[in-house]
Amino acid sequence: MSENTKTSNHNLEENLFTEFPKPTAQEWRDVVEKSLKGATIEEKLVTKTYEEIALKPMYGDEDLANYPYLKSQPGEFPYVRGTNEQGYLDQAWEICQEIDCASAEEFNRVARHDLDRGQTMLKIRLNDSVETNNGNPKKGLILKSVSDFRTAFQNINLEEVPLYIETVNGGQAFFGTFIAYLQQQNYDLTKIKGCIGMDPLSNLVKEGTLPYKIENAYKMMGEITKWSVKNTPNLRNILVQSHPYHDAGGNAVHELAFAISSGLEYLREMDQQQVSLDDAASKMLFSFSIGSNFFMEIAKLRAARMIWARIMKELGGNDASQKMKIHSRTSAWTKTIYDPYVNILRGTVEAFAGVIGGTDTLHISPFDESIKPSEEFSRRIARNTHLILDKESNLSKVTDPAGGSWYIESLTYTLAEKVWELFQLIEEKGGMLKAIQFGLPQDLVSKVANEKINNIKTRKDKFIGTNIFPNLNEIPLETKGAKNSNEVNLETSKNESLEFLTEVISLNGSSVEDTIDAANNGAAIVNILHAMNLEKSDGLIVNPLTIHRGAQSYEELRQNSQKFKDTNGEFPTVFVANFGPVAAYKPRTDFVTDFFEVGGFKVLQNKGFTSIDEIVDAFKNSESTIVVVCSTDDQYSENVPTICKQIKGQNPDTKILLAGKPSIEEMDLFKQYGIDDFINMTVNNFETLVNLQQNGGFMK
Repeated sequence: MSENTKTSNHNLEENLFTEFPKPTAQEWRDVVEKSLKGATIEEKLVTKTYEEIALKPMYGDEDLANYPYLKSQPGEFPYVRGTNEQGYLDQAWEICQEIDCASAEEFNRVARHDLDRGQTMLKIRLNDSVETNNGNPKKGLILKSVSDFRTAFQNINLEEVPLYIETVNGGQAFFGTFIAYLQQQNYDLTKIKGCIGMDPLSNLVKEGTLPYKIENAYKMMGEITKWSVKNTPNLRNILVQSHPYHDAGGNAVHELAFAISSGLEYLREMDQQQVSLDDAASKMLFSFSIGSNFFMEIAKLRAARMIWARIMKELGGNDASQKMKIHSRTSAWTKTIYDPYVNILRGTVEAFAGVIGGTDTLHISPFDESIKPSEEFSRRIARNTHLILDKESNLSKVTDPAGGSWYIESLTYTLAEKVWELFQLIEEKGGMLKAIQFGLPQDLVSKVANEKINNIKTRKDKFIGTNIFPNLNEIPLETKGAKNSNEVNLETSKNESLEFLTEVISLNGSSVEDTIDAANNGAAIVNILHAMNLEKSDGLIVNPLTIHRGAQSYEELRQNSQKFKDTNGEFPTVFVANFGPVAAYKPRTDFVTDFFEVGGFKVLQNKGFTSIDEIVDAFKNSESTIVVVCSTDDQYSENVPTICKQIKGQNPDTKILLAGKPSIEEMDLFKQYGIDDFINMTVNNFETLVNLQQNGGFMK
């Protein structure tokens, strides 16, 4: 393009834009509020998030006037825009899919298959019943000794494939066994990457207690960290997870404040274990859940990096220590067991937010994750979602695409301020452990979770296919054939080398080298733990978080109705008494149908009735015990008294509901006629359906 052409185009743009004067923010407000007919923008167009952040309908450069970090570039302090100046151009996020298999043999087969098809990092969920020997098998991979590691990682080059494993309660015993396996395979330990991490505070708040004193956990963490700094420089071992708070219904402020406070607690404890600040920080990995509030989740990761960088700088940490390493996983809270293919869409949106937010590694939930151990098809869809975001959408080709967005930048800063307030409150309590003991995180999360659940039950928050637009004819996913941990041999004999272990570990103070030697001598992880003589928890018991998915209560309603169908041949039924012109009752009939089907009720449809006698006869023949009167408000006052009298005259136990929202005076009058309840957009859908299931004998 010639210089003359460039100049001409530039002048044209200037002329076009100067022709229309730029309106001020106040002028825009005046025009908008005029259209609102007396209401203010704050009353009608500003929405509140669960984080108590007010979202405006429009943002401009004036919203960013006082944000100090805006001139920073990617890779520059405070790392809001990412810790790498090239973003994903140097390396895309790791495709870190969790493989949920019980046996080492099955894990190896699945891992090799998935690594050959795009996965770049292995996330392993451990079955913690092995480490604690608690006799209560849970989901996850069973690794009892070096021989199981050998089976699990056969023909997988761990110098090329990073790992993410939470050691749960296994701690140093698991870590030592893993290192023993690596040594036996002659791996170069400096090339092993990923995280084999402990997160005792996360386990404490999730389970309510620990199997040993938390001081023992910190001692193990310190031993592993000191050993790892010298021998496995690219392997992290301190894990900080926000998932329990997210999965219990917490908001973004909770996740960040509790995770960052936990991270700071670990740094302080490592200092007590003679681990330097920079060494401890270099071994940390933060792991966040990514929910469905798209822009909030982008802001969450950006704010997390900014806050951590500022804290580490104040503590005197070097540049590397100020850079938060982030793993993300799509939310478990948002997934459903009904209409499970919608989970693919949810996971895609959440993963998109995680990538835009700048996560380093990412797990995308297979759509059947909340139903059963995932199979090849669901794993492939999740894995390919990564590849589409990277290879087709080219998200790895743009550095910090959210940077400069008035809305996202404002949301990032506002969220960070909220997090900082809660972080300071936790510090006033004495740190994260003290806060958990006081019940602060549990109470705050519970309060927001109750608000979320109420919005789900009133269907303000929607789960497509579950609390709105259900499909009663859907065929459930097949769950047979999936091997779980109960089918895998958990027996761990008292190893022949246990006597040797007890002597060596007790004499030498349970160093990492001791646990490595024990594992090399054939000891199982549980035996090593026993030989370490870890003191049992000394009464450290806290109120655990209640982990559940958002849609779980509705799923239980559907399951109750399904059990009724299995016994009686059909779902509980609801008879709709439509009368009047079709155009008059049809909108309410459609609403009523969806209202009841989300609870597994079958709504008996009809073309409307012309007389009350027809309604009564049809209802009697339907053999239903629930009837919903559906017409216009004008028709109700004239016909409801007679309908109620005749139907309740035949069966007083019949539940009669009215579709609509009459005035309080009218409601009282209708109840005198025999109406039991009312159906409209403001009622608690869930509680109404629960009451009908209980009173109708549909719930066992």
